[in-house]
Amino acid sequence: MIERLTKQEMLEPIRHCITERTVDVRKFNAPTGKALPCESIHLWIRMLFSCLVDADYLDTESFMNPESFEKRGKYESLSALKERFVNFMSRFADNSPVSDLNRIRNSVLSQCIQSGRQEPGFFSITVPTGGGKTLSSMAWALEHAVKFNKKRIIFAIPYTSIISQTVQVYREIFGESNVIEHHSNIDDETTSDESKLSVENWDAPIIVTTNVQLFESLYANRTSKCRKLHNLVNSIIILDEAQMLPPEFLKPILSVLKSLVGDFGASVLFSTATQPVLTGTIGGSGKYAFKEIETERIREIVPDYKCLTSKSKRVDVQMPENIHKNMEWKEVADELMHFDQVLCIVNTRKDCRALHHLMPKDTIHLSRMMCSAHIMDVIAQIKERLRNGESIRVISTQLIEAGVDIDFPVVYRALAGLDSIAQSAGRCNREGKLNKGGKLGLTKVFCPPKNTPLGLMRKGSDTLKEMLGTTVCNNPLDPESFKQYFDLFYSKVQNFDKPNIRSLLWQDAAQMKFQFATAARDFKLIDDRGSETILIEYKDGSDLIRLFKRKGPESWLMRKLQRYSVSVNARDFEKIRAAGLIEQIHGCWVQSYETLYDNKVGMMSDGEWLEEIHII
Repeated sequence: MIERLTKQEMLEPIRHCITERTVDVRKFNAPTGKALPCESIHLWIRMLFSCLVDADYLDTESFMNPESFEKRGKYESLSALKERFVNFMSRFADNSPVSDLNRIRNSVLSQCIQSGRQEPGFFSITVPTGGGKTLSSMAWALEHAVKFNKKRIIFAIPYTSIISQTVQVYREIFGESNVIEHHSNIDDETTSDESKLSVENWDAPIIVTTNVQLFESLYANRTSKCRKLHNLVNSIIILDEAQMLPPEFLKPILSVLKSLVGDFGASVLFSTATQPVLTGTIGGSGKYAFKEIETERIREIVPDYKCLTSKSKRVDVQMPENIHKNMEWKEVADELMHFDQVLCIVNTRKDCRALHHLMPKDTIHLSRMMCSAHIMDVIAQIKERLRNGESIRVISTQLIEAGVDIDFPVVYRALAGLDSIAQSAGRCNREGKLNKGGKLGLTKVFCPPKNTPLGLMRKGSDTLKEMLGTTVCNNPLDPESFKQYFDLFYSKVQNFDKPNIRSLLWQDAAQMKFQFATAARDFKLIDDRGSETILIEYKDGSDLIRLFKRKGPESWLMRKLQRYSVSVNARDFEKIRAAGLIEQIHGCWVQSYETLYDNKVGMMSDGEWLEEIHII
């Protein structure tokens, strides 16, 4: 396995430079005292690199900036945080009304605490949306951490749009200093110096981050991203909304998780309402099928989740009677206007804009044509209006369907994969308020005017159409339907290792040959090639852009500006650039024409800004 390290001609020059006390590299043990599989060697090397990099940074900091160094590590133990959690949950239970939904949540919580005492490894929690996974999974993690002396809890989420609400919940329980938020849209102004330091190496007890940050770091080669990796050893990793793990990266993701569990002492929890099939042979019997995790290795925390689904029924999901009949946007708009409170989720930004144009002026628009700061403002506005019982209609892309804590009585969803349908239904009658009056929420699935875009989204909708054409999908929210859906869906995926990690990191690992730089370049969960980013003058973005023009691309300023940027495809970008609506400053494209960005719908596209220019 370490053939190259046994060659004398490589060792002799090194031996003269080290002391006798230094461990002989020829006898260097694997981290778990056993031979590492080839798939894990690259991670072992990263862990060593991470230890070296972090130690070097900390040693330099302690000498050059002792005031900063002294701010590190001022956290409570996980045992103390568990006590905080128990006290919070006791108060929470005392103030919660008696209801069927809360009884289900209490049952899930109890099972999580019991399961936390099981031996470390892989776990899953399959609970319907609104079943209290955020708190229950943390209860499991704290019980598990204290029982088995785990170092920290890492909570990974697919979307930045739902991180803030999770962080807010946990900081209310554990205190701001014990919960570190790490993602691209973090606001430096509201982040303490201690938190900024912890983001560098993840030494805090609780980290809330994104899938992108977690998994791209595990395949990175830069010091800044690798520095934190050794703190994943002996940790607990919770993957929220596990169904959002990208299929084209599933093999390297499951491989690195298996290594973290088997070789580096971690425990992993897959948390979702629509549990994907992650064990056994994935991909059917086709040539792309693979097997990473044995079925028996993932322990389900809530074994009676099928019964739980029927008990917690809060939504009636209406599938299209004819999957070959498409609705025009005008028909959809006419139906939506019959409801005072309704959410409609569509598949693309273009669809979102087209439908929104047909709705009343007070209808809310939500898509990635808006910068992150704008999206967060709008989500807060939606929650406020729902709390106040106001009339509200929202047209959104799928960014709102997974994990966002909102509760509409009616949700419309353009045809997509079954997991997306279920997540959309999770925004409907979420708190079971309609059940008290003997009613259910309504989630209506419709076929949009045009087919779903090519790619994985099309494969998902085609899979659901195939199921709807049989008797397989009588109950779309039944856990058995999800298993059948993911089995069928994965059989349509042609590549589970898009970055080709097998040839870059695994194939020649026994000879210690790795292509770390190429692997880091190609392992990108969000493929932004073929798109351009434009800095937007939305609210504080205007002042930040003026500062950027004066000071240039300083790192702290660029982090702030990430919240005020929008990515557009190459075709739209070229039209915007040719029209003179943006300018290039310090290597970045910046909005230079006021009406390019609208404070209601975001970036104007498809020539809408040209109409504004013509009017002026």
